[in-house]
Amino acid sequence: MSSSKEKEFLKRLGIDLDAETFRLAMTHRSYSFENGNLPHNERLEFLGDSVLSLAVASELYRRFPDLPEGELVKRHHVVVSTRTLAAIARGLKLGPCILLGKGERKTGGSNKDSILADTMEAVFGAVYLAHGPEKAQQLVLDHVGPLLDDSKTLNTGRDWKTEIQEYAAAAGTGEPVYQVTGTGPDHARRYQAVLLLAGQPVGKGKGTSKKEAERLAAEAAYQAIHQS
Repeated sequence: MSSSKEKEFLKRLGIDLDAETFRLAMTHRSYSFENGNLPHNERLEFLGDSVLSLAVASELYRRFPDLPEGELVKRHHVVVSTRTLAAIARGLKLGPCILLGKGERKTGGSNKDSILADTMEAVFGAVYLAHGPEKAQQLVLDHVGPLLDDSKTLNTGRDWKTEIQEYAAAAGTGEPVYQVTGTGPDHARRYQAVLLLAGQPVGKGKGTSKKEAERLAAEAAYQAIHQS
């Protein structure tokens, strides 16, 4: 890891860390294993997860006094998700700074959502230790805060299938049923899902996997139900 990459990342991050703490935050366990079991970043990740969660929960509570608990929980879930943290990490160009073992490097570990998100949490943990809770919370809000009312982020990360399940239970329509069909060759398979409630189609979705098609069908159904 070059010092220039470190400096550029920390500049984008908006806070400084000493070289030893930064290196620990960047050390993935695969690198540790291949280099004599050096200390790695999983303890910092554990700490940073709590720092992130509390900062987001506090800001949601303060910023949206009229939102019910259920909506606060949904927003919190989306904003602290692996998908969202990985997107933030990519925006900060964190990937090139991560110290990975040979196997992870070969399989593109520096661009894997799980590794990017975990390392981002380790950074939050490192800032907490180096600068204290207030600076750590402010760092989280600087990078995550704008997403708390960003409709694109919130909609992309929402668990639409669970929301439809909850709606069906409340409305007494019975279990949601997904009818999925696939077309095309195995290497380029496309799927279409139709969501049925009480035997009636209420949403359709297309994707490159059954899971994606079902999720998009659930989203379409949710939007249709709540706009009618």
